Amino acid sequence: MLAATVRLTRDIDLAEECVQDAYAQALTTWSHSGVPDRPSAWLTTVARRKALDELRRAVALRRRLPMLLIDEVEPPVKIGEFPDDRLRLIFTCCHPALNVDAQIALTLRLVCGLTTSEVARSFLISESTMAARITRAKKKIAAAGIPYRVPAASELPKRIDAVLAVVHLVFTAGHTAPSGSELVRRDLVERALDLTRMLRRLLPTDADVAGLLALIRLTDSRRATRTDAAGRLVLLEDQDRAQWDRDAIDEGIQLVREALRRRPPGRYALQAAIAAVHAEAPAWEATDWRELVALYDLLLTIWPSPVVALNRAVALGFRDGPAEGLAALDELGAEPALAGYGYLPAARADFLARLGRVAEAGSAYEEALLLTENASERDFLARRLERLREAWH
Repeated sequence: MLAATVRLTRDIDLAEECVQDAYAQALTTWSHSGVPDRPSAWLTTVARRKALDELRRAVALRRRLPMLLIDEVEPPVKIGEFPDDRLRLIFTCCHPALNVDAQIALTLRLVCGLTTSEVARSFLISESTMAARITRAKKKIAAAGIPYRVPAASELPKRIDAVLAVVHLVFTAGHTAPSGSELVRRDLVERALDLTRMLRRLLPTDADVAGLLALIRLTDSRRATRTDAAGRLVLLEDQDRAQWDRDAIDEGIQLVREALRRRPPGRYALQAAIAAVHAEAPAWEATDWRELVALYDLLLTIWPSPVVALNRAVALGFRDGPAEGLAALDELGAEPALAGYGYLPAARADFLARLGRVAEAGSAYEEALLLTENASERDFLARRLERLREAWH
């Protein structure tokens, strides 16, 4: 809705206001007349009508001071039959005039519908810091007259890194929702997949695009088995691999091979290769942890990230034993970016429990619970903690 309205207004703030007004009107109208057959179409139509009203009232000013310009110097890339409003908005937000963090944050907020709090958690920073960053980015778009379009082919290489980072974060937020009652936000997963396929059509030979599409397909192939019939989280080691999506895995394997041909391989290709190792293992016990640690080592050299280091520590623990894994995790304890990251104490709790250090494991699970807002993950951690206490006593 926002992307369609921005296409009309060329003004992100005005489009946001019109979309919010449409939701407010729906609360009143639908309570009397009922929800329409096509609620999203109803909301989009109302938002666009409100935008037209605003534009008519401010037409003179809009002509003198357009907030988003159309640049006709070089024809933009055609996207064929794809609905490209969202992609236009992503490329607007990912303009080189903004720093990369601002590009990603603004796109997650405006295009993908994440709350400021959810975006902040993706960056492992405070909500107030993220709110200020988003506000500054929107003002810069307005002041710089950044074009609202898919760039010309010659401009794509300068913009694609930030766009891929955005889509990856969208998928990550959908694969495991930062908050809420459901483990997976299917809307975000499907949105990330659709956008990546659009990018694949735009850049069919780009190794990073192929790598990201491979990563999404391989990781999402496990979606049906990540929760049980009651909606409770199921760990990778306990999932029914016969229920994994083999078509998605086959497509992902083919794509990751393509992406790995580039030397050196990019971060999405390496992440997809990690997902492929899990996807190709016939059972948890057959997982090639040696290869996984080696892939994480390569990934850390090209994309040093605290989260990658954490995942490497976990893989190390399964390769060399829980004591080694715990030692690697404890080395990350002073990393500021992981201070509020619930997966660190959760991983420590698991290794501590495997080592029989029950009291310390219980404390780590309690810490993980304090840092976790997703209800499905909280339920899993609480059940683990309860079993630990029962065994202790």
